[in-house]
Amino acid sequence: MSEISVSELQQRYSHQGFISAIPVLDEAELSQIRRGFSDLEREFGQQYTQYSLHNVHLQYPWVMDLAKHPRLLQPVQAILGSDVILLDSRFICKYPTTQRDKSTATQQGEEELRSSEKETVQPFVAWHQDMRYWGISGGPVLSVWLALDDSLADNGALQVIPESHCSGLLPHHQASRPGNMLTVNQEIPEELVQTERALLCPLQAGQMSIHDGFLIHASGPNTSQKRRCGFVIRYVPTCAFPIQDPDRPRRFPATVMASGTDQFKHFCSRP
Repeated sequence: MSEISVSELQQRYSHQGFISAIPVLDEAELSQIRRGFSDLEREFGQQYTQYSLHNVHLQYPWVMDLAKHPRLLQPVQAILGSDVILLDSRFICKYPTTQRDKSTATQQGEEELRSSEKETVQPFVAWHQDMRYWGISGGPVLSVWLALDDSLADNGALQVIPESHCSGLLPHHQASRPGNMLTVNQEIPEELVQTERALLCPLQAGQMSIHDGFLIHASGPNTSQKRRCGFVIRYVPTCAFPIQDPDRPRRFPATVMASGTDQFKHFCSRP
């Protein structure tokens, strides 16, 4: 955080609802994290690692260490305060849609292969707000997107609507376009999203962005030949608490103290 002061970071985050391109991992750290993720890909397969590595910070010490990395937590603490709970984590990978098993090409004729490629559904993330899925009150939810790969326009980088976190919680409905990676397949109605104000947030591998839980954001499909993998982590201040909301029925079984102390005990957080 040497390139931006704490006060400037707080002001920018409060005004626009996000900060992007914050350096976190050096080359050695990034190589180590990538090796760890490659091990998970070999163990579980890409179909699983695309979206199903959920809360594995409880299983793998290197993932927990990553979620508590000092350079990652510095800006998080600047926004939320020194007492912070790690609420939830997930790896999200968009693999190249043209990355096909070579055996497929030998089993299909050329015309059939071209036809099947046209029908391939390209994963994307629809316009949404994280708070639509988090039954939390008493404090903000901050989301981290830490890039394991370069995240650019052609491989589906994050897009945001600046200042949209001031709009409150907007209605979401079922998405009609196939390929939405959101678990409940919802999106904000397009007439409520000022897409003309959308801003791309490219990241170099090892950088992260942070955004407010009410910020409207999305990401397009990966149309490149490059993987786009990131580690998404949600943090809350210890004053925040879960609420019973039938529209947002979320459990929080993986909470961990990320920093400081918890005088409120609203979550069953591990040390």
